[in-house]
Amino acid sequence: MTATDRRPVVTLIVAVLAACVAFQLNASMLSPALVTMARELGTDDATIGLSQTMFFTLAAMFSLFLPRLSDIAGRRRVLLVMLAVMLVGSAVAALAVSVEMLFAGRILQGITGPVVPIGLLMLRSEIADPRRYGAALGLITAVNGGVAGVDAILGGWLATHFGFRSIFWVIAATTVVALALVAVWGVESRPSAGTRMDWRGVAPLVVSVGALLMAFDEAGALAAANWPLVGGYGALAVVAFVVFWRLQDRTEEPLIATRYLRRRATWATLGTTLLTMTGVFAVVNGLVASLAQNTGAGFGLQADLTALALLAPYALIGWVVGPFAGRIAPVLGYRFVLRIGLAGSVAATLFMAFGGVRSFTMLVIATLVLGVTYAGIANIMLNGLGIVLSPPENPGMLPGLNAGAFNLGAGISFVVLPAVQVAVGGAEQASTAGYSAGMLVGAACTAGALAMSLLIPRPATAETGTPQPRELEDVR
Repeated sequence: MTATDRRPVVTLIVAVLAACVAFQLNASMLSPALVTMARELGTDDATIGLSQTMFFTLAAMFSLFLPRLSDIAGRRRVLLVMLAVMLVGSAVAALAVSVEMLFAGRILQGITGPVVPIGLLMLRSEIADPRRYGAALGLITAVNGGVAGVDAILGGWLATHFGFRSIFWVIAATTVVALALVAVWGVESRPSAGTRMDWRGVAPLVVSVGALLMAFDEAGALAAANWPLVGGYGALAVVAFVVFWRLQDRTEEPLIATRYLRRRATWATLGTTLLTMTGVFAVVNGLVASLAQNTGAGFGLQADLTALALLAPYALIGWVVGPFAGRIAPVLGYRFVLRIGLAGSVAATLFMAFGGVRSFTMLVIATLVLGVTYAGIANIMLNGLGIVLSPPENPGMLPGLNAGAFNLGAGISFVVLPAVQVAVGGAEQASTAGYSAGMLVGAACTAGALAMSLLIPRPATAETGTPQPRELEDVR
């Protein structure tokens, strides 16, 4: 490849990276500011946590079908529309004078859930070499762990000195930059041009996933939960999925052919992603940040110091490790590297649960290790597997579902782990017992992800350049 040929790829990577950064700021930049948001809007941590859940719920729902739509309508075009909607949502959240207005802004921002998979698909169509693509994959997906730590530091500093609304204005400004770069440097690709979008299949699938997350959200109230309502949501999720499945069998151009859903490459990858996110996401972005700022049982730090000492190093080390992990994945195997990351994440979370809650030094060490093992390794491999295991005739299928699993798992994590924390430690959180319990549940979920990863088949084409084996066909 000549320097002239390489230049469009570099500019495309910059444009995709800008879009992914703009999206990620919606999660990581707000992590050190959640306590401030609750105080300034006159509400509690649980309600502000609900705004996070709503964001990830919408992100999960739109991730289910927007990547497929981008295959048909054009990836650059869909990405531009998503960023424009996120810009509006950021402005609404920045102007919020009530929790309801904040919720509206977060809902609009959630529409950009599949930014990362759509960006990776754009790069996949332009980068043929597996190692070069792996390095780009690592750089882009490391954003999921935070923007090199700058976002966490800046978010904490802005929240402390200017209030949470300033964070949303920074997100809006970043989105404007991303819009401009994608518009100028984005490369259009439409691998499924001419295919009809299966909107009939979209509706029941979205209802199923939404109802499932609402069931988890209600169950998170534990003793105060309306359990008949939880059962109702669960039943709705099952019925809607059955309707979706039957529609896919009867549709000429289905959203997701059921033969793909039966593949081990599909359900094992999605299950691993869901369990990983449930186990890890709220540990760092919720429990660790809360423990650091807890003046009684914790270490009494301000939001900006929490970001500087914990969240920023976690994100920065993930950003450094990510490109290396992505580059060696085609050599050692995506699954092997993934399992190293998951095993390390379990160990780091257990160390945090038993030692980190009592010693700030140990908490910092455990968070750094989790930055390497999850943000720098496991997160990268899960995104990569979603790309390389997707069927060639429907390339947006598995990345879209996987993005939905990422966001669904993040939402469930913010429901389940804080609920365990409150149930064990009480509303006042006067001891570290609640934090330890939440972290132990997180470690158990991540251990489940490690076990599930053993069922993921080998993506031989991506790793060795040889033809795909039978494992990538309809393996039950």
